[in-house]
Amino acid sequence: MKPEVSPEQATVRKLNAYVSLLNRTLRAQESLDRYRSWVDMKTGPTGRERIIYGLYGLYDVRGEIVTAEAAMAQPPAMPDLDGAMKSYITAYQVLAPTITEADSYYERQDYRTDKMEQGRALHAKLAVAGPAFLAERAKVDALFRVEKEKGDAAELAAIEAREGRSARWHVANVMTQGRKVMDLLPTDAKPVVAMPAFEAALGRYAAAVKDMDGYSAANPNAFHVFESQPRSLLGKLREFDAKLAKAKGDARRGAGRDVTWIVNDYNMMVSTAQTATAFSR
Repeated sequence: MKPEVSPEQATVRKLNAYVSLLNRTLRAQESLDRYRSWVDMKTGPTGRERIIYGLYGLYDVRGEIVTAEAAMAQPPAMPDLDGAMKSYITAYQVLAPTITEADSYYERQDYRTDKMEQGRALHAKLAVAGPAFLAERAKVDALFRVEKEKGDAAELAAIEAREGRSARWHVANVMTQGRKVMDLLPTDAKPVVAMPAFEAALGRYAAAVKDMDGYSAANPNAFHVFESQPRSLLGKLREFDAKLAKAKGDARRGAGRDVTWIVNDYNMMVSTAQTATAFSR
């Protein structure tokens, strides 16, 4: 007899299937970014560009698509996200063959012999399928964030109901609040940070870190490796916040270089959070 799956576990399982596909298909966005870095998207490639970079090849995501499609029919129902994922997969499947064909075309440097004829034909397809894919990804990203926040809140409540505000609760709380800050970091596409929202999220993360440190002081050895990482990240985020404030939220004015270090620290936290309470005593 299979063990019963809790609603929280079912949510995590479904979202994990989706995030696995999103992570692997991010390569398509990176490939389009590479293409746009050297092509004038209005006129298309000419063959006279100073450097012709081509595109990036894509990963095999057939398994991830099968898993994500199966997850759509599994509980809990997430009508908006489930529907958006279906449209996203369709948009990816339209775009992917053209990226693959274009990647091979530029890798072979066929444009040297056909005077960029096929490059222009491929551009006509990329110019339509690329933006369509990116629009669907933006929809999925926004809806995924909503469902992830709901899932995180439910998981925290379930842990607290079972264990109180235990070591596991504090780890989950810190990671939940930390992810909300990370979601607001600047990107190449959106280099200007919405400072009120960022500082509010940072304040909630700071409170979670302080609560965890208080629990740790009262319960020595409650956390394994993980203990110092949230406050170290908090320090970096506060330094970053100060720079952003001076730049009125525009990361291009000197603060953007910090993002890589912050993301690296957060990713390390994600890894160590998995076993943060495994050796507590």
